Amino acid sequence: MDCRVVVEAAVPVYDVETPDEAVRIAISKTGELLNPDLNYVEISMGERTCPHCGDDLDPAFVAADESLVALELEMSVFNVEREEHASRIARKEIGQRLENIPLEVLSVEEEVSEEETESGESEGAADGA
Repeated sequence: MDCRVVVEAAVPVYDVETPDEAVRIAISKTGELLNPDLNYVEISMGERTCPHCGDDLDPAFVAADESLVALELEMSVFNVEREEHASRIARKEIGQRLENIPLEVLSVEEEVSEEETESGESEGAADGA
């Protein structure tokens, strides 16, 4: 089984003035830490919401020229036994390169290959005939 795992990282950034600047620096910093070994990890801004009202928040919180940025790191994990196994592999691979950065697994979804999709369609067509 192959899975797509999304991990949230809390990346600290220093000497910034705006949330946009903090996000740009955090993505760049994270990319440098992951590359070249994990260049297949997709990095994007995290989505945060207010726990009280549910409104969308910036992915970066800036105070005193320092920021904490929520990033989502997405990668595929191949030949795993179950979703928990995929989750552990992704955390280990990413965590080894992002030392002292908290990580939390947001989602694990089983990937459906094109071969499985095509064979499922042809079986369905045969059953209906």
